[in-house]
Amino acid sequence: MLEGCKFWPEEYARRYREAGYWEGLTLWDMMARTVARLPDKTALVAGEVRQTYRDLDRITARLASALLDRGIRPLDRVLLQLPNIPEFVHYYLALVRIGAVPVLALRAHRHTEVRHFIRASGAVAYVIPDTVNKFDYRAMAVEMQQEFPDLRSVIVVGEPAAGQAAHADLMAEPRSDGEIARRLSGVVVEAEEVATMLLSGGTTSLSKLIPRTHQDYVLNARLCGAAAGFDEASVFMAILPLGHNYNLASPGMLGAFYYGGTVVLAPSTDTAEIFALVEKEKVTVIAAVVPLIATWLNSTDPDRYDFSSLKVVQNGGARLAPELRQRLRDRFGCIPQEIYGTAEGLINMTRLDAPDDLLLHSSGRPVCDADEIKVVDDLGKEVADGETGELLTRGPYTIRAYYNAAEKNAEAFTEDGFYRMGDIVRKTGRDIYTEGRRKDLINRGGEKISCEEVENLIFAHPAVKAVTLVAMPDPLFGERACAFVIPKENQSLDFEGLVAFLKQQHIASFKLPERLEVVAEFPLSPVGKILKRQLRDVIAAKLEQERTQRERFWDR
Repeated sequence: MLEGCKFWPEEYARRYREAGYWEGLTLWDMMARTVARLPDKTALVAGEVRQTYRDLDRITARLASALLDRGIRPLDRVLLQLPNIPEFVHYYLALVRIGAVPVLALRAHRHTEVRHFIRASGAVAYVIPDTVNKFDYRAMAVEMQQEFPDLRSVIVVGEPAAGQAAHADLMAEPRSDGEIARRLSGVVVEAEEVATMLLSGGTTSLSKLIPRTHQDYVLNARLCGAAAGFDEASVFMAILPLGHNYNLASPGMLGAFYYGGTVVLAPSTDTAEIFALVEKEKVTVIAAVVPLIATWLNSTDPDRYDFSSLKVVQNGGARLAPELRQRLRDRFGCIPQEIYGTAEGLINMTRLDAPDDLLLHSSGRPVCDADEIKVVDDLGKEVADGETGELLTRGPYTIRAYYNAAEKNAEAFTEDGFYRMGDIVRKTGRDIYTEGRRKDLINRGGEKISCEEVENLIFAHPAVKAVTLVAMPDPLFGERACAFVIPKENQSLDFEGLVAFLKQQHIASFKLPERLEVVAEFPLSPVGKILKRQLRDVIAAKLEQERTQRERFWDR
């Protein structure tokens, strides 16, 4: 078993096995079963690339063999940072096929985050594109190899830099099918072992590593796929990063593969491109977020295309307002499906046949009957249905601990194994209604921004005496980040200067503050704690005042 992980106590593991929740399958076993059942079914579409399940079997076998030849072994961690291209799918499947553990970074992550992921995971290899949107990942990888001697391999999809391996060369190495089969036959992968490391939302600091096992992640994909109505006829469109738990397995790519559906990778977030692809590929399900849905509803582009195949539009990351769910159903003739959960485990989904009260207003219910949920007050006492409190959960696909994070585990998990979601909810029976959160983070269209992380970086600015980061309301993303700063005496700071400084720290662009408020002091509690709620109210009122002034100006 991978050191640094804490798994389910045996009494719970036995219960989950006996109840059939854990099928004893690895992620590749799951995939191989579909390959055997539907070898000639189209599994993956990306532009002109069309690959069947048989193709994915062949490609990932060759790639898995090449990775073994490069010294990658079961339980080795490999940082995977690719955009939504076929090679993401190939590397992910090849790594789990040989029992290596993909650590899933997002395309937007930069030096600060990548450095943390490599250090925290002990990664021995790093898979990257060459450049995306003018950012050169190869140069960043060179810096990482200089800092981390154990990072033995950098593999580049595209043109490599000196000392880096080209993906094309790996795939071109001469190997017969028989040699590849013999090579892979010697690899033993256990369903109980870690399969994937996802990233936490980084609510109090940089992201923690979430170790998901093969058997629990197969269950995650299976149950979410069932709740979404997936079957062989399902055509799932992935627009958001495949490295997110939402698009990977909730139900996402792996949910589609479990049931033998087709995964279509969207080339961009452009509305016209998305709906042209819906028409061409007869897409049945799209996984979306609030900003995308709001854009579609306010655009005439979809009307140029036939979207009659579309049955379900899912929303995750941040709650979709009931009004938008209703508009989505009216405009596209599809079912709006709310998905609320966490990469640590618990997934709640509204059911496709739910009555309107639940479909339009709730955040769903657990996908598994064995998901234990309770809502508790600040003292940890369970509250009555309909009352608000923090959501706690444990179950057959919710982790029992972060990877190598004893201090964080003491905060995030109860002594009896419940995970503290950090979200304020109310429930009626098993139906969940989200109300807010306890954790200090900003939810920018589903991307979580750790206030503490960004505050620490701003503190390093020579003109900053004190800073606090708060969420400001935004009609498109739900929330954006606003930095309240007290400057040092005789120092000044402007927004452009602050952003330029932070960009030099190489953080992901979505974490950058989108407004700066320079103040003389912060509102404080009697014990000296910054009253962030008051600051959120201040910026919300200021935004509303500015909006009103604009409307008056244009009404003249």
